[in-house]
Amino acid sequence: MSARRPDRPTDWLTARPFAHRGLHGGWISENGMAAFEAAIAGHYGIECDVRPSRDGAAFVFHDARLGRLASRDDKLADLDGATLDCLALPDGGMIPRLSTLLARCGGQTPLLVEIKSDDRDIAPICRAVAHDLASWPDAPVAVMSFNPRAMRWFARHRPDQIRGLVVTQQGKGWLRGRIERTLALWLAKPDFIACDIRDLPSALSRRARARGLPVLTWTVRSDSDRHRAAVHADQIIFEIAHG
Repeated sequence: MSARRPDRPTDWLTARPFAHRGLHGGWISENGMAAFEAAIAGHYGIECDVRPSRDGAAFVFHDARLGRLASRDDKLADLDGATLDCLALPDGGMIPRLSTLLARCGGQTPLLVEIKSDDRDIAPICRAVAHDLASWPDAPVAVMSFNPRAMRWFARHRPDQIRGLVVTQQGKGWLRGRIERTLALWLAKPDFIACDIRDLPSALSRRARARGLPVLTWTVRSDSDRHRAAVHADQIIFEIAHG
């Protein structure tokens, strides 16, 4: 794990909370423009998920398959961008492209772009995201992923891009988790880490903060989560509890 490099400022990462998949709930769909508009209005940062279309465009969507939130059950990666542009979320908005969200943020709203990939070939989604980010070189935007190979791709092909490693210990034994994290940190060489709130406090988060790497934590949903995050992390990725 390397300390944050001084030529790559990350102060904006900890300046305000990030709304997980936008500020969604009630009638507002996750990862949709209405959720992002609500986050911007609330002066929050935004966390979103991205996947590649068949023709190499980055779309903002969490699941590999569309069925939970769209009108058909195809894999998102099997459809081209023109088809995806016509698919509505439950709140009536269309599945947004990453380029659309970046334009709406306008270089003013902090944005975390979580790269999702279910295939070993991470290059298509990384290229798609890098293409869109190239239009916003000075924007407060970071890429992050559970997949350290995605962050390694950015380290090699877009080294100035702030990148983070998303980590969880849930469902893993102590030894397996430690081995996986050690390898992931070596591959990703992250500028920050995003820890599962259920894992805090942790030796990993303590070491990261001691070495100058910001620690974000997800997904914060309760007062007890917020209290834990206040002690053991530098900023939260949150959802507002409904019902």
